[in-house]
Amino acid sequence: MFSMQDSLVILVIVLVLFGGKRLPEIANGMGKAIKGFKKEISRPDEIEITPEKDGSDKKEAEKQSEK
Repeated sequence: MFSMQDSLVILVIVLVLFGGKRLPEIANGMGKAIKGFKKEISRPDEIEITPEKDGSDKKEAEKQSEK
């Protein structure tokens, strides 16, 4: 995908834009973001348990309206 020359050019551009001091901070932040993302993906989904209406209320209302 990327050759060694492409990687070096990208590294030089990043160094020029952000400087040598900010580069470790940026890499640390990206690492934490990726780690958190993977953690959230592997966590099971929360399931909301609510009783479903079976329609018995509707049937009772129909019976009362017929009377």
